[in-house]
Amino acid sequence: MTTTSAPRASSRAGKLAVAGGALALFWPGAFAFGLPGVLGPHWQQAFGVGRGAVGAIIFFMLAALGVFMFLVGTWQERLGPKMMLAIGAALAGSSVVALPFASNIYLVYAWAFVSGASSCFVMIPALTVVQRWYPARRGLVSGVVNLVFGSAGAIMSPLFALALGAMGYRAMCVVAGVLALGFGVALSRLVSVPGDADVERAGAPAGETSGETSAAGNRIGSDAQRGASQAALSLTVRQSLRTRNFWLIWTVWALNGAACVSLVSLSVDYGVSRGFEFESAVVILTAFNVTNGLSRIVTGYFSDRIHRVRTMGATFLAAGLAYFMLPHVDSLATIAVLAAIVGFGFGTLFAVSAPLAVDCFGIGHFGAVYGLIFTAYGFVAGALGPLLAGTLADTGGGYPLVFGYLGALCLISAVLIQFVRPPSTSRPRVEDRLVLPVA
Repeated sequence: MTTTSAPRASSRAGKLAVAGGALALFWPGAFAFGLPGVLGPHWQQAFGVGRGAVGAIIFFMLAALGVFMFLVGTWQERLGPKMMLAIGAALAGSSVVALPFASNIYLVYAWAFVSGASSCFVMIPALTVVQRWYPARRGLVSGVVNLVFGSAGAIMSPLFALALGAMGYRAMCVVAGVLALGFGVALSRLVSVPGDADVERAGAPAGETSGETSAAGNRIGSDAQRGASQAALSLTVRQSLRTRNFWLIWTVWALNGAACVSLVSLSVDYGVSRGFEFESAVVILTAFNVTNGLSRIVTGYFSDRIHRVRTMGATFLAAGLAYFMLPHVDSLATIAVLAAIVGFGFGTLFAVSAPLAVDCFGIGHFGAVYGLIFTAYGFVAGALGPLLAGTLADTGGGYPLVFGYLGALCLISAVLIQFVRPPSTSRPRVEDRLVLPVA
């Protein structure tokens, strides 16, 4: 009886960890991909600023990712995933509650920075834990986590628009912030770190074991070992920085991240500039966010079965072509479809990059290495994307120039990602793995 209850308990713990980590990202995702687009026109009117100033909101949000992704990746080694998730929920909820008190655009930038930081505190532990539970299905479980993060904007953008009209700016922010705080803290309690036996019961292939033991004596699951001739890599941060793969992935995050995230702040304004009513223009942002979410589980699932690099390249190419077509179509439905294609490429970037990083650098120091990759998204993408694109739109270049520029970034990314080559799993193992505390 004891032998049957343990596998059931560990299987349940793995599923709860995936559910908790994924759902904890719902409100941070809603705030990142929903609020800037919906509230952008409101902030322009309230503070008398242009598109470039609103685009800078995304810049500060991404800058926080650049600052905190690496730090969170190291802090979670000491504090554990539960604590990091709870901190993220507290930051996300409290910052939105305080947002209506922003009396100028600079205080909105402060909210954007704190909101971006909250995403780091949730995303890194969520991705780390689910990939440890299911090492043979990293693409799928990373896709599940990213699905919730990306699709939250699709669900909440029209609801934010409705609430803005029905409740007003202040009440909408307070309600959303309180919900984010309460749900986030509750969901953080579902996340746990697996042991070796747990990993095998959760679906790891035969032979997937690890040699690490935590300070408390708890054995931690690791990357797959497939037979005597195969051993998983676990590169340190310093070793990862010396590889070509790291800098190729970093550059792709800077360029494709800049191109795709720009549509978050530009979509609704572009629809209004084409003569559509505000409520109708929100459909463009919703379409972007629908595929931004759905693509994460679709491409995450298939990346476990087909080449991850080719999956990313194909979607980046499609996003670039969609951007080139956007200024030349007139119907709202066609604009929404093209925005959805861009969203699909954006979701793929998030979903497939995490397992690709594990393929290239190992799971041992995933949080810190992935956090450094995110510095490209935080420090570079925000400036190259929303900030520069919004400025170009303000200075008379118009949307044909803006979308042509963003499309070119997608095409360059599609080429660069093809040069990423994960190392052979038969390489010698580096015995310097990370041990996560069981928190």
